[in-house]
Amino acid sequence: MPNPFKALPDAPVAERRPTSTRVHGVALHDDYAWLRAENWQEAMRDPRQLPADIAAYLTAENDYYEAAMADTAALQERLVREMRGRIKEDDSSVPRRNGPFAYAVRFADGAEYPRVVRTPREGGDEHVLLDVDVEAEAQDYFQLGRTQISPDHRTLAWSADVNGSEFFRLRFRDIASGADLDEEIPDVASMAWADARTLFYVRVDARHHPNKVYQHVLGSDPAEDVLVFTESDTRYGVGVERLRSGAYVAISTGMNDENEVHLIPTADPEAVPHVVEPRSTGLEYEVEHQGDRLLILTNADDAVDFKVVSAPVAQPSRDNWSDLIPHEPGRMIVGLAAFEGWTVWTERRNALPRICYVAAGRPPEEAQVIGFEEQAYALAADPGPEYATDVFRFTYSSPTTPPQVFDYDLSSGERVLRKTQEIPSGHDPADYVTLRITAPSHDGAEVPVTILHHKDTPLDGSAPCLLYGYGSYGASMPAAFSANRLSLVNRGFVHAIAHVRGGEELGRGWYEAAKFGGKPNTFHDFIAAAETLIGGGYSAAGRIVIQGGSAGGLLVGAVLNMRPDLWAGAIADVPFVDVLATILDDSLPLTPGEWSQWGNPIESREAFEDIRGYSPYDNVAAQDYPPMLVTAGVSDPRVTYWEPAKWVARLRASKTDDNILMLRTNMTSGHFGKSGRFAALEDAARSYAFALKVTGADPATA
Repeated sequence: MPNPFKALPDAPVAERRPTSTRVHGVALHDDYAWLRAENWQEAMRDPRQLPADIAAYLTAENDYYEAAMADTAALQERLVREMRGRIKEDDSSVPRRNGPFAYAVRFADGAEYPRVVRTPREGGDEHVLLDVDVEAEAQDYFQLGRTQISPDHRTLAWSADVNGSEFFRLRFRDIASGADLDEEIPDVASMAWADARTLFYVRVDARHHPNKVYQHVLGSDPAEDVLVFTESDTRYGVGVERLRSGAYVAISTGMNDENEVHLIPTADPEAVPHVVEPRSTGLEYEVEHQGDRLLILTNADDAVDFKVVSAPVAQPSRDNWSDLIPHEPGRMIVGLAAFEGWTVWTERRNALPRICYVAAGRPPEEAQVIGFEEQAYALAADPGPEYATDVFRFTYSSPTTPPQVFDYDLSSGERVLRKTQEIPSGHDPADYVTLRITAPSHDGAEVPVTILHHKDTPLDGSAPCLLYGYGSYGASMPAAFSANRLSLVNRGFVHAIAHVRGGEELGRGWYEAAKFGGKPNTFHDFIAAAETLIGGGYSAAGRIVIQGGSAGGLLVGAVLNMRPDLWAGAIADVPFVDVLATILDDSLPLTPGEWSQWGNPIESREAFEDIRGYSPYDNVAAQDYPPMLVTAGVSDPRVTYWEPAKWVARLRASKTDDNILMLRTNMTSGHFGKSGRFAALEDAARSYAFALKVTGADPATA
């Protein structure tokens, strides 16, 4: 098709400042390493500290983006209006009972941010605990972090990030007066109440590593808080939570594929944390408390797809673990919730989730299953804070079905629909088709692909397609509803999700097959999904726009290098593309914990060569690439801004086509783009406008 980007100013050209390093005897050359600011940690907290030459280059790229997409301004406004029209302005969550109250979040008409509210348990006047719109009023960016109510329901612990760097500041609100106490604590990652006065919290260090647990007592000076746990292994990150029974605070410390848990009894917050089972290579486990036993979800004893064991509270070590829900290959247990009278778990079979439950103390053979009928759907378990209850809450959705919140009575089997997400502008599921197909990959693996299209969309190869993928860290992509997505589907797009290896849709083996040297399986699977869509008439080569973010951006970058001919365009959101340099740099916040995924190229020549073989930045070639939209965030601690910036600079210097290549950097936010439920629609509108433009939709009429 003709180039839709015409009469543009010259694209920015990043200055070349050659550098060279030698690793395992191999010379690595980089003309754009200077884009990493020496003061990047300062700039992450305050983007205004970015060096002038780097800021000037990123600003020039932003100006180029604005010029290239100027003719889509009206289209983007229409898209935002459409997507906003699908959001209920005065929406609220289903209240959650907790002790004498029921808690909820509620949006006022037109508000960007919610209010945290509560009413008496059996009904009565509403009390606003936290109006996030008010707190965010003076900020360009605002992200509410954790909110934790104290066990006596008198104090709200809450945290917020005001620049996208994910450095959250913890505050304590006295509910009776509505005022915050003079006890602010910076750089808090997670927190958990032990009792009405005592809270444990995790702080992150300057490298954004959550590694220390402190104890704070209300009314005391945070500077005098007691350090109760330190994690010295930089591969491990620490989190704290209060177990549902209320009897323990759990300190979890681990990396992607290995961890350990320590418990502190809430009846004695001064007690030394007691380890359940010391860490060992490859051992993963999560802990729930039920009566006189712990229930533990684990991969111990070669339970690749996980099992549930029980252990006495007094002697919780692995020597005393006994199988409760045995391992079953191909049945991945992904979540566990323990109540006083019930054990509930979520499992996944053949890329579809389901919820199972059994009465406490009864054998798994008596387990019941909550069933669903659609070909593809998503479940979100939401068990709630109460321990002595028969009610389990979950949310169901599918690509055609808006989210439905159910309360399920475990004793009677009664399923009560508490809420269906309202689409104010209207939505008829019968207008859309959801289906699941499989794509044979290069080695015969059958890759699930979830498809959504309008019932009137022709399936003769003429339809444009947006193909999304992720494929890392065992994260499974749910076949969930997206109101935003309808703006493309209603314009004739086929929307597809490739459930590639690297996720756990088909069990733990699906994830393990894309680690270390197996990582290229992720990319081959994605290409196979595209080819199957083409073969099935869902789209055609040169009609598919691909999208992925973060590690999904690695996927996008890799398949662009491998098969640039297949794509009409590519959207790479905060993409992890400078993989080799990042995993070689153990001073970066997340790198040590990443070695369990990609290998350690510092110590291993094999890992070095594996990563070097697919790292998008290191494999940019002198070839044609399709149109591309790349995003970044200066405050991003997960994928630092210089990765996409360097990648774009090298692509622009190397590629042999005249297709558009745009870098849009958010100069005031981080990994997740704009904050606020309406402001975030602008990011989606940009992506959709790009997809429509590169596939030939007329921005004046789309």
